[in-house]
Amino acid sequence: MNNPAMYSLAMRLMHWLMAALVLSLLLAGLTMVSALGAWQQQLLTWHKMAGLVAACAVLLRMYLRLTTQVPALPSSLPLWQKWAAKFTHLAFYLLLVLMPLSGYLMQNAAGLPVVLFDVSLPMLLATDLAHYGFLRELHGWASLLLMLLITLHISAALQHGFIKRDGVLASMLKKST
Repeated sequence: MNNPAMYSLAMRLMHWLMAALVLSLLLAGLTMVSALGAWQQQLLTWHKMAGLVAACAVLLRMYLRLTTQVPALPSSLPLWQKWAAKFTHLAFYLLLVLMPLSGYLMQNAAGLPVVLFDVSLPMLLATDLAHYGFLRELHGWASLLLMLLITLHISAALQHGFIKRDGVLASMLKKST
C-alpha cells in the first residue's frame, strides 16, 4: 500500500479546527488566571464548554488517525527526527486527552457543575479540596507542556516548509494535484 502525498481532507480540517480551538482555550486559560473581572465567569463557562467540545474532537481525530493512511516522513529525515516527530504527536494526543479530563475532574473536585449545551454532566469525583488542588496543578502544567509542544510543532513545520522544502508542511496545507 502506497502512502498518500497529502493528509486526507478530514484530517486537515480536524488539524486546523483543533489548532484554532486549542489555541483559543489556552489563551482563555491564560487570561482567566492572570486577571479578575466581571467577564471572567462568562469566559470560564465558555472555556468549560469548549474544553468538552475539544475532548470530543480529539476522540474523533484519534479515530481518523487510526483509520486513515497518512503521508510518510521524508526518507532524508534522520532517524532521531522521525522518532521525535512520532513522540511529539503521541504527546499531543496524550495532552489533548489529559487537558479536558483534568479540567472536568478539577471542576468535579471543586463541587462545580460542568454543563454542555444546557446538560449537566455527571460528577465523577466527590468535592475534595486536595484533589482540586492537584488537578488544578496538573491542568496548569499540562497546558504549559502543550504550549511548548505547539511551539516545537510550529517551528518544525516552518523548517520543513521554508528551509527544507520537503513537502511535510505542504501535506497539511493544500489539496494534492
